[in-house]
Amino acid sequence: MTDKKTVGGVTYQNAGKDYFEKRGLKRHARVWSLWALGVGAVISGHFSGWNFGIGAGGWGGLFIAAIIIAIMYLGLIFSLAEMSPALPHTGGAYSFARSAMGPWGGFITGLAESIEYIMTPAVIVFFIGSYLTGIFETPAAYQPLWWIGCYLLFVLLNYAGVELSFKISVVVTVMALAVLVVFWVSAIPHADFSRWALNIAAGPDGKPIELAQGGGSFLPFGWHGVLAALPFAVWLFLAIEELPLAAEESVDPKRDMPKGLIFGMFTLIVSALMIMLLNASIGSADEGKLHGSYSLATSAEPLLDGFRVIFAGDIAKLLALLAVIGLIASFHTIIFAFGRQIYSLSRAGYYPAAMSLTHGSRKTPHIALFTGASIGLAVILAVWFSRGAEKGGAIIGATLLNMAVFGAMISYAFQGISFILLRKNMPNIERPYRSPLGIPGAAATVAIAIVTLYYQLQDPVYRAGVYSALAWYVAGVLYFALVGRHKLVLSPEEEFALTGGQHGHPEREGYGTTKVDTAS
Repeated sequence: MTDKKTVGGVTYQNAGKDYFEKRGLKRHARVWSLWALGVGAVISGHFSGWNFGIGAGGWGGLFIAAIIIAIMYLGLIFSLAEMSPALPHTGGAYSFARSAMGPWGGFITGLAESIEYIMTPAVIVFFIGSYLTGIFETPAAYQPLWWIGCYLLFVLLNYAGVELSFKISVVVTVMALAVLVVFWVSAIPHADFSRWALNIAAGPDGKPIELAQGGGSFLPFGWHGVLAALPFAVWLFLAIEELPLAAEESVDPKRDMPKGLIFGMFTLIVSALMIMLLNASIGSADEGKLHGSYSLATSAEPLLDGFRVIFAGDIAKLLALLAVIGLIASFHTIIFAFGRQIYSLSRAGYYPAAMSLTHGSRKTPHIALFTGASIGLAVILAVWFSRGAEKGGAIIGATLLNMAVFGAMISYAFQGISFILLRKNMPNIERPYRSPLGIPGAAATVAIAIVTLYYQLQDPVYRAGVYSALAWYVAGVLYFALVGRHKLVLSPEEEFALTGGQHGHPEREGYGTTKVDTAS
């Protein structure tokens, strides 16, 4: 690399053609592949994780929290549907923030998204281990072996090539939705909303207690419970925003990206409503079976518990094994996401450049995939051995979940701000799609994300996870301040930002062609 130049407090260097040839991607995805990528990334949250919010706010509190969070995501999704075709880069959130707020804004947003995408598979693989432990009745102490096996298998599948990655995404996403539909149809005859969904009350100490006959308050913890449930309601939609990371692997991102985002979001809204209503509305007085919302609030495998109520013995286990498909769908697709997200920041020099190397023939970012998987696995193992199985799956799973949500909320807030600034500062760039919610929708996303982040910090049980994510964030910022900002490269995201959108369009030109003395 040559021609170093300091611009706006960061140092750029022009990279030769060989640099980008070693970092090439393949275009393959069309609209339904993108739909599957988005829905698949989220769908595990309809199998496990969302239910912890019942313990924070009761069923009604979680339901209202889910409506608020859905509003946040609608604002975000319509903003992304506008920004992604206009800035069709693999960088996604980092790319938008880089053009709107400069290198520091781009890095801070990208780092937050890295935390989200690395930690989310760790949460999902924890739930996969919980399901498989219950199905095969393996000792709880062996769960780390399930985690290691899953990471190895699905990193290798993502390594194999983008065509295979998207084909698997479509298949497992459709299968996961089919399993959910089977559950919904099966649960309807057993549903008794008042008896089971409303069987929680607030005890003298403010903690949930079970109402044996149900019929409790819709908001047993009041409006405070609604706010406390916000971080858990996020799990119903978390990671659909990963779609822009596939922009450079989309055949026609300007046409297909908005459709994939919007179709995916409305698919998830329907699924979220059905699973919240029906999973909580079934229960049994039998010992060892689901006792409505009260036991659902601490379950690491809520769908399996629901199947156990509806079906007996081995049939429930078979259906639960199918339910693991939903977790696998998200695990596989978010591994795709952190591979591309780390790749884009590395290609631009924010992370060490070696992380953006792609395989010579497969054109997959294998170093980024292995890096993200290693960090995620290390974190879940550290939490497991520090907390221990005896501390309870709900504590471990929700601790990891809060780490992921922490990164997501920071990222969402900055993406909303980026949308507003791009509308103001780059009004003339081509926008193949315009958000019908506009600036008010983006502003709502920012406000709800900040409130959700605040309420994460109010829960002392899970605060340690948030603080751990914050320490990770601080370490990353220090790295960029001391090292990364002196090693930036003119990737397409950087060219687009430096030239006000005149250069840096991956679908029609090469990279590294802009001179480094261009004003930022």
